[in-house]
Amino acid sequence: MRPARVLLAAFALTAAVDLISLAAGSDTGHALAKPLLMPLLAAHAHLRGAPRLLLAALLLGWAGDVLLLSDADPPFLAGMAAFAAGHLCYLALFRTYGKGDRTANGTPRARGARIRLAGAYALALAGTLAVLWPGLPAELRVPVTGYSLLLTVMAHRATALGLLAGTGGALFLLSDTLIATGVADLPQLPAPDFWIMLTYLAAQWLLTGGVLAAARTATPPPVTSSGSAPATR
Repeated sequence: MRPARVLLAAFALTAAVDLISLAAGSDTGHALAKPLLMPLLAAHAHLRGAPRLLLAALLLGWAGDVLLLSDADPPFLAGMAAFAAGHLCYLALFRTYGKGDRTANGTPRARGARIRLAGAYALALAGTLAVLWPGLPAELRVPVTGYSLLLTVMAHRATALGLLAGTGGALFLLSDTLIATGVADLPQLPAPDFWIMLTYLAAQWLLTGGVLAAARTATPPPVTSSGSAPATR
């Protein structure tokens, strides 16, 4: 088995351990597995010829993951900042490799479809903030609003890379919305941390796959983290 596939299998196994731990209520299992997830995915992406910005986005996600293991406000804000920096990396990747106003198969996206998609994300942002606002601590309202705006823009722009990345962006938005509902003391799903991590891990995996696929077909091939053209497996 190739090293990249070994690392992907290790990521999948660690993700399973993390999710099972959360479902079973094991804080120890979660605390041990969570910090390994993004480094494993980043190592896999590196061996696949990932652009440096993708590695940066994943490692910033790792920093956010570790910081959010604490329930205190300062680590929460620092974790939010780390994820925000990761979203900026993703936005730069979408600009570099995106299809612009085109569908996944390369055909131009109709103006009406562009407006509807942007409108759907804008409504999701406005509706989410309206629901969250009363329950958010006063000191978190501005940071959460700014972060939510950046996250929504990232999720919307992810569609420029096609279905994989677009789905990943939407799931990232869903995952962080679930976190925010907990901060705002809104009703929660059973085992909320399980659903937060499930959607988050799927999001990062899909975004990684979308960026790798787009980078592989880019012309000319971009310089990768190892200083060479992207690998093709």
